[in-house]
Amino acid sequence: MKKSILNFVMAAAVVATSITACNSNKTADSNTDSMATDSSSMAMDTTMASEGVMVGGAMMVPSKNIVENAVMSSDHTTLVAAVKAAGLVETLSGTGPFTVFAPTNEAFAALPAGTVDNLLKPSMKSDLTKVLTYHVVAGAYKAADLKDGMELTTVEGEKLKVSVKDGVVMVGDAKVTIPDVISSNGVTHVIDAVLLPPPTK
Repeated sequence: MKKSILNFVMAAAVVATSITACNSNKTADSNTDSMATDSSSMAMDTTMASEGVMVGGAMMVPSKNIVENAVMSSDHTTLVAAVKAAGLVETLSGTGPFTVFAPTNEAFAALPAGTVDNLLKPSMKSDLTKVLTYHVVAGAYKAADLKDGMELTTVEGEKLKVSVKDGVVMVGDAKVTIPDVISSNGVTHVIDAVLLPPPTK
């Protein structure tokens, strides 16, 4: 009888040890899975950050400056031509940081007929420069930094009013259609209209 009880106790001890070992392995597996998930999430975040934002059929990446990214966009050929005509390539390729509100080709096409061609004439360089620098603000403002009612002082000297309603960011009369295009020297926000500085008093 004593021998039977002893055998039972020993068997129970073996089972308990097996269960403990099994649970320990499960905990280790669970921790490993958790670590793998965390690593995977981190890798995804890093990949997304390094990939950039798609604009005009090209990927805008943080490793390039504002001009280098803009020339890749098929939606911004008019803007790039205007920046070159105004002699602003070197400035916008500088250290900055800058925030640029970048009108699309469609936005320029919506201007009265002949406006763009006229502005691109060498004799109109000072006027073109005024228009373009009205789209540039010193400092890097992401969409989250743009608050309703905020006024931004442009490089041109005049102010731009920001309005935010139902998640839609407006700068002057232009809507931000693609926000937070990060470059090495600032931030670009794609907009659907050309901003024209107020006439000189």
